[in-house]
Amino acid sequence: MYRYVIADVFTDTALAGNPLAVLPDASGLPASQMQRIAREMNLSETTFVLPPEAGGDVRVRIFTPLGELPFAGHPTFGTAVVLAARGMAGAQLRMETGMGVVPFRFTPGDPVWGARMLQPVPVLEPYPRAGELLAALGLRTSTLPIEVYRNGPRHAFAGLPDPSALAALRVDLRALATHDDLALNCFAPTADPAVWRTRMFSPAYGVTEDAGTGSAAGPLALHLARHGRLPLGTPLTVHQGVEIGRPSTIHAVVEGTLDRVERVEVWGQAVVVAEGTLYI
Repeated sequence: MYRYVIADVFTDTALAGNPLAVLPDASGLPASQMQRIAREMNLSETTFVLPPEAGGDVRVRIFTPLGELPFAGHPTFGTAVVLAARGMAGAQLRMETGMGVVPFRFTPGDPVWGARMLQPVPVLEPYPRAGELLAALGLRTSTLPIEVYRNGPRHAFAGLPDPSALAALRVDLRALATHDDLALNCFAPTADPAVWRTRMFSPAYGVTEDAGTGSAAGPLALHLARHGRLPLGTPLTVHQGVEIGRPSTIHAVVEGTLDRVERVEVWGQAVVVAEGTLYI
């Protein structure tokens, strides 16, 4: 038997934000069984907490319904909050992931907890199929160049002129699924230059539309800075999940220079909403 916890991530309200399943003690589970459990949970990600191996406090493996990820934002964030809320972490936590050790610090609450995490610095990559991404979105152009940033997952970014255009998107998921190992993030400005709306689609990762993509928040802040839309060091607020009835709020800041990013920090809130037992 294995205990599991469901948390709603990047929200202070139960049944909003991005849901996550966490197995706080997955010792003894082989990867094949983890994958089957992730399919059973059928959330965007399920995490499995294991003993540390590289100097951290815990080690975490992350599975979508289709495969394993080395790092992702909302799963690591939500797992950290679950461990802290259940008394399995102190004021800080060092989590081993496939992209290295990710540190967290917490703001306790009842039932809502806040947390801040340092993410892997994203690496910019060219993407020769940008035109195909636009076609899958039914768009002719993007407000900023379409570029890809890797911090574990690979995030592509396409810009829309305003939130109404973002909400009106009708995505060809079959076409998008041909872009292996890619999450497509669509973003639009609001009246506040530090507040942006996003939607994320990733059938390649088994996610039709994500409610809150923590691993994309840091890369989006960097993307906006590189193209003169948000100064480095200015906190970014991302509102996501509105169109699917799961509103999420994510904050991010990128520090350093455009030639040398030194720090990517993401923060928000999460709340535990359910617990149960897997009889396997």
